[in-house]
Order: sequence, then C-alpha cells, then structure tokens
Amino acid sequence: MSACGILDENDRVELIRGEIVDKITIGDRHAACVKRLNALFQALSQGRWIVSLQDPVAFEDSKPEPDLALLQPRGDFYADSTPQASDILLVIEVADTSLNFDRDVKLPLYAEAGVAEYWIVNLTDSCVEVHRGPRSDGTYADSQTVAKGGTVSFQGLDLSVDRLF
Repeated sequence: MSACGILDENDRVELIRGEIVDKITIGDRHAACVKRLNALFQALSQGRWIVSLQDPVAFEDSKPEPDLALLQPRGDFYADSTPQASDILLVIEVADTSLNFDRDVKLPLYAEAGVAEYWIVNLTDSCVEVHRGPRSDGTYADSQTVAKGGTVSFQGLDLSVDRLF
C-alpha cells in the first residue's frame, strides 16, 4: 500500500484480519522494556533464534508487527520472505495502554495462526501472561500469569520475570 501511495512508510499501522489498524503510541516504559527484552534474548540466543523487533510477520489476512519475535534461524534473515507462523518460536507484546488489544485481538490472532508461544509482558500489573499450545478456535491450551519473583521457561531456559521489567 505504501508503494501505491495509500500509506506513507512512516504510518504506524498494521494489517489485522484484513483491516488497517492504527498502532498504539508507545511510551518510555514500553520502549525501555522492548530494549531490555532485545538485549536479554540476543545474549541468550547462541544461534538458536533470530530476534526480530517490531517487524512484520505474515498470516492469512494479517501482518501484525509484534514488539519482539524469536524466529527460526535462517541464513537470509528473512530477506526473501516475511516470517510465517511456522517460523516463529515466540511472540512477545509489551503492554500497558495496549493491554486489551493484545489480549482481545492479538491473542486470538496468534493462536489461530498457530504461533506456538505468545507472551504479554504486562507493564500495568508487573507480570507476564504466558500462552502455549495454540488452538484453531483462537485460544491457547495453556495460559498462566507469572508475577515478579517468578520464573518463565523458554526452550529449556528459566528466566526470572524480574529481568523483563
């Protein structure tokens, strides 16, 4: 759409279920948390994944731009195609003002697409909402909320929730 002049490359929008949706403006805490997550997952990667920051992923009629996605390693770093659900190991959305959107719109979208694991780093309540086992009905088989002081696991790594805030 930007190639046709409908959208400017600086427009903050994403394609969700065939509709162009304005992205919610992020504040300093949100931006800092994304940077912290990037540093953490880059340090832990050891070639196991590619860290993708606020870049698009492609589903049937959607092209959301999650705050962070961990992708299967690929030599071209996805230069030849946008990552699909099968390429995604983990999607993380950082949420404060976007919390309802991330729960009510993004969660079912990611589940229906088959994203294996989806975390919401909830800045408002200082917790991480972990969702695993996507179902075609837009839900996840396993959902849990882990507060500060707790631990979340990903690919055999135990991460202190405190490190995410």
